[in-house]
Amino acid sequence: MLIASLQGFVGNFFLLCNFTNRIRYIIALPVTIIMWYIATAILIALTISMELYVPPIRPQQSYTQGYVYAIIAACMYMIAAMLLMVNMLGFFLGHYPQHFALTESQRTLILQTMLFFIWLAGGAAVFSKVESSYGRGVQDWSYVNSLYFCDVTILTVGFGDLYPTSDAGRGLVFPFSVGGIIMLGLMVSSISKFAGELGSEKIIRRHVERSRTRTFGRTVTSSLELEHRQTLHNGERPIISAPFPMQLQEDRQKTIKIADDPDEVKKNRRAGTGLQSLRRVMTMTSQVRTRKPKLILLREEKDHFDAMRHIQHDTTRFKHWYALLMSMIAFGVLWCAGAMVFWLCERYVQGMTYFQALYFCYVSLLTIGYGDLAPQSNAGRPFFVLWSLIAVPTMTILVSDLGETVINKFKHGTNGLADFTILPKEGVWHGVVDRLPAIATMLRWVQRKTQEHEAKKRLEEGFPAGPDPEEPAAMTLDELATDEPTRDELARRLPIAIRKTADDMKHDVRKRYSYEEWVEFTKLIRFSAKKEEDKETDDDEDEGLVDWDWIGEDSPMMSKDSEAKFVLDRLCESLNRYLKQVIASNSIPLERARKVLPASGLDDIGEALARAPTAEDDEFMVDDVGPRNETAMGRVQELGAQQRGVRI
Repeated sequence: MLIASLQGFVGNFFLLCNFTNRIRYIIALPVTIIMWYIATAILIALTISMELYVPPIRPQQSYTQGYVYAIIAACMYMIAAMLLMVNMLGFFLGHYPQHFALTESQRTLILQTMLFFIWLAGGAAVFSKVESSYGRGVQDWSYVNSLYFCDVTILTVGFGDLYPTSDAGRGLVFPFSVGGIIMLGLMVSSISKFAGELGSEKIIRRHVERSRTRTFGRTVTSSLELEHRQTLHNGERPIISAPFPMQLQEDRQKTIKIADDPDEVKKNRRAGTGLQSLRRVMTMTSQVRTRKPKLILLREEKDHFDAMRHIQHDTTRFKHWYALLMSMIAFGVLWCAGAMVFWLCERYVQGMTYFQALYFCYVSLLTIGYGDLAPQSNAGRPFFVLWSLIAVPTMTILVSDLGETVINKFKHGTNGLADFTILPKEGVWHGVVDRLPAIATMLRWVQRKTQEHEAKKRLEEGFPAGPDPEEPAAMTLDELATDEPTRDELARRLPIAIRKTADDMKHDVRKRYSYEEWVEFTKLIRFSAKKEEDKETDDDEDEGLVDWDWIGEDSPMMSKDSEAKFVLDRLCESLNRYLKQVIASNSIPLERARKVLPASGLDDIGEALARAPTAEDDEFMVDDVGPRNETAMGRVQELGAQQRGVRI
């Protein structure tokens, strides 16, 4: 047993060195696999030999808890070694890199797990020694029983079947329980975060890609394409190869002729023949319209944007409910399978039935711990230690997923009910009133009159009326479409946008910008790509669009980074391009500019341009009005002042 423990320790040491990049993958992983397989072979050989040569005399005798722990350790060593072999096979086949790219949360989880098990094993040794020496009860405080006691204490289950009787043991419960519960909470939090990363990286991104591809495949951009795809979807031939029936063609031609001739229109209006023919044509057309497939007609860029936002919303909802489903499945398997094992272990010791085992597992999973049922057999207690350490993170993840879905829905429903009943919220009846046009019109008239009266009163008292002129109002989509700012105006907006996105990235990483904000950002990104005299004024440029499709593979919403980070990177690139253009347009040598341009900010850049070589320098060009660096200095200093929020 000691040799097997030593082999397992060596394997864990090499694996940890590989995680910290101390030993190469190609060396550490084979050593770990070999050590764990050797430990597995030793433990299996010992347990089988005992069963063959010195079996217990049943039912008076049974295997000790150490024997059961040996079986559990052999199984876990074998499973872990097999998983590492799969990883190494993937490395040889080119599917995995030759190193484990651990994130910060994964490294923290490894450290927290090691400290937790050291705390658990060390506490068991201390309680075993203290209670064996100073305890006044008749309880067996062997190391394995002390390990079971420490596990029940840290998990706050507290069955009461094993408890300290000495004052020293009771005093040690205070620091041990507090430290253990804190370590357990940190470890469970890291496990929950790690599970969320796994779901986000693999399953969720695959769901986003499938939804995006499906939406992109159902997207058309013109009425002709929509009509053509509708025809193919209905299993019909195109109109050019499948003309109308003869009778329908005659009616259609007659209708067109009547519509073109005013005299015929007057004559047939009284007879009604033209209307009858037109009614037949409209009947045939309506039959086609009723079979319209679920195609998305994205005529404008905003439709693409809204479609991708819908995919994001649907993906977020799918992520939460999928995580809840997986957590419930894990909880169900852990509950039912654990009850089966406890029933097999305890049925001969305390006559436990399967229903009682289900009840015991449920009480343990919720950390209620009545104490009426508790594991007593030598096989039940070791399995409870393993089972409980798996069950606690599972329950924590389940409760977290319930909070994101069911509890969140219940909370919104409760708040909505309270808004209409006992805790009325201001403006809650606006949605109901808007559905009644007469009442809504009357209320708007009253509100307008009230605002006019308040504005008149403020003017009489000497206060200005209307919005604050210093506060920029949010532009609507129509205003953005007709907005044609100059290059200098966009240059003044650029530092303000950079400061705004930097604040968003600092305070609200998950912020999602509206379509109008994206239009403004894309204008600021694109204006520095061309010179002003080469700038085209087509529709895309007026709308501020960029060279990506919102539901395409290069969409900013498909980026792994947040929207604020994506926009901030592009705005900084635009600022860099603009500064280079300013320097180049004013004939400042780029090498000389790099020497004098510090990286401390736009204000320092402006001061550096002021320190640039003057007209006396041979390498610096001047024109008829003086050195050109004055204009560049003024522009950059103006950008720096705007970045600080100072008006020049």
